[in-house]
Amino acid sequence: MVHLGVNIDHVATLRQARYAGESTAATPEPDVLDAARAAMQGGADSITLHVREDRRHMQEEDALCVRREVPLPLNLEMGATESMLAVASRVRPNFVCLVPERRQELTTEGGLDVCARRAQLRELVAALTAQGSRVSMFIAPEPEQIHASAELGAPMVELHTGRFANTAAHEQEEELQRLIRAASLAHSLGLEVHAGHGIRLAHLSQIARIPYLSELNIGHTIIARAVFVGLEQAVCEMKRAIAELSPSFP
Repeated sequence: MVHLGVNIDHVATLRQARYAGESTAATPEPDVLDAARAAMQGGADSITLHVREDRRHMQEEDALCVRREVPLPLNLEMGATESMLAVASRVRPNFVCLVPERRQELTTEGGLDVCARRAQLRELVAALTAQGSRVSMFIAPEPEQIHASAELGAPMVELHTGRFANTAAHEQEEELQRLIRAASLAHSLGLEVHAGHGIRLAHLSQIARIPYLSELNIGHTIIARAVFVGLEQAVCEMKRAIAELSPSFP
C-alpha cells in the first residue's frame, strides 16, 4: 500500500490572506489544526506542512500545534538552513524533507541541489537524524542527486514530479521514464522512495508505473477539491484512488 501524505499548507495560505498581521481574539480561520484532523479522518497516513523562512503560510506555532495534537506522523518541509534547523529542533517532527527555497517563487520550484551543497547538507542531515527525525531530500529525478543523497546518509528521497505533472500530455512519457529510472536507482542504493509536487487524480494511473514508491505527498489538488466537497472527503477520494491502484504499483 502506497501511503498518502497530505500537505495542508494552502489552508494556512487562505488564513494568512485574511488575517496576516491582524490581532484577533478568535482563532483565525480556516484553522490549520482542524484541517489536519479532517485529513486524518479522511485517511491521511501523515501530515505535511512547510514552514518557510518568510512565513508566508505556515507558522512555527502551526507545526508545534499539529505535532502536539494530531496522532499522525508529521513531515516538516523546510529550507536547508541553520535557522530552520532551530525550528525543527523545537518541533521534533517524525520526518524532515529538505527543500530549496526562493523568496520570489510561488511554490517550490525544482529540486534541492544536493551535489552543490554536500558539506552543509551532511551536517544538517546528521543533526536532524540525531534529534530523531528521518530525513528526505526533495530532488529532481537525476542520478547524480540520488547518489549524493545516499552518500550524505539521508534514508529517503522525494522525487520532484512537477515536470511530469505540468508538461503537455504527449511529453509526459519521457518525464515518467526519468522518474522510473530514478526510483529504481534510489531503491538500489537503499533509499526509501517518495514522490510529490503537482500530482492530481488524473495522474495516478501513470504514477503507479513508478517502482518502489512508498509514499505520495499531495497538497494543492486536495485542498482545491476540498473547496467543493470538504477536506475529509477530498482526502478520502485521493486515498481511495491510491488504494484502488495499489495492485498496479510495481
